[in-house]
Amino acid sequence: MNPIRVVTVIHGYYPRVGGAERQMQFLAPRLRERGIDLIILTRQYDRSLKPYEEIDGVPVYRLPVPGPKPVASLIFTLYALFTIFRLRPDMIHAHEFISPSTVALLSKRWFGVPFVVTLHRSGPIGDVQKLSRKTSGKMRLNELREKTSSFVLISHEIEEELKGIGITSDRMTMITNGVDTNVFTPLSSEERISLRQKLGLAEDALVGIYTGRLAPEKRVDQLISVWNKLRAEFPKAELLILGQGTEEAKLRQMAGAGVRFLGGVDNVTPYLQASDLYVLPSIAEGLSVAMLEAMSCGVPALVTDVGGAREVITHGENGWIIQPDQVDQLEGAIRELLAKKELRTKIGASGRSRVLEAFSVKIAVEKLFDLYHQVVGEARNG
Repeated sequence: MNPIRVVTVIHGYYPRVGGAERQMQFLAPRLRERGIDLIILTRQYDRSLKPYEEIDGVPVYRLPVPGPKPVASLIFTLYALFTIFRLRPDMIHAHEFISPSTVALLSKRWFGVPFVVTLHRSGPIGDVQKLSRKTSGKMRLNELREKTSSFVLISHEIEEELKGIGITSDRMTMITNGVDTNVFTPLSSEERISLRQKLGLAEDALVGIYTGRLAPEKRVDQLISVWNKLRAEFPKAELLILGQGTEEAKLRQMAGAGVRFLGGVDNVTPYLQASDLYVLPSIAEGLSVAMLEAMSCGVPALVTDVGGAREVITHGENGWIIQPDQVDQLEGAIRELLAKKELRTKIGASGRSRVLEAFSVKIAVEKLFDLYHQVVGEARNG
């Protein structure tokens, strides 16, 4: 029997850095190893990137997005539909209630291809509320409710939003984000000292780290502001900022001594393994892959109470949770965790155990494998 062919439509993919992009980079080659003929359709957001290439054995088509946003969305949609027509997939996996879902809806309407949709975030800038505010957004939501085979959820907060617009539980599949716990793994003390030397970090430095997009909703400006202030108390504190985005120039201007910008890094693992504290002060998340990566490396995670954070972390046991946009809380939490090595060690070890228990990428791969076979089987039998 021929393998199931799945076209995944997603706005970004490697080398773009972001939670969804990194998650698909983990999942895609593993799904192909399991016998799924998975193909990526994404945007050619940088013209230096090839229109087609294989990455880790995964075919990646990058489609043009020229001009202002409405024009770019239209051209991306048309190219995606033409590519799907040529590829003849058994199903489509769309990411977010934006252009990828439009592509999926039109493919269902014109070619009869079933599809599932993964929602990335909840809240005011999440999929449901963002689409609801758009012109004809309610009509789009109704069509998605009618045509989508399954809504893939990464948090219970997203589940509640979908229930609020009338989508029943039998149309939802919970598949949380996961990480490769064999790659994101803690180091021994000796290995860590050696790694710090290679990375140019002092053996006795207190190293904080942020990995992700430099976008307004991530509130990295608050992190840098607090770090600048706390460095008077912790003169050996170093903050590593890994990522790129629209806020980069502003953030570089804010940064004081001890804040390093490392740009878009392909392999964040060694930087996490060398760190003492991971901080994510965001006001909106789905289920942060970057947080899971840090926890898997045994790094205590300090995060805001958004998205699926509480579905992973029990405050004070396997992580640390504060309220978003509360700079005083952020400052107090960083101060406490930098000052208490034993607390960091305890939380870091418990965080690693939590990820091993429920957030391994192997679990996500098996659930997606089962979902794809279910959707294609129902379409063939229907």
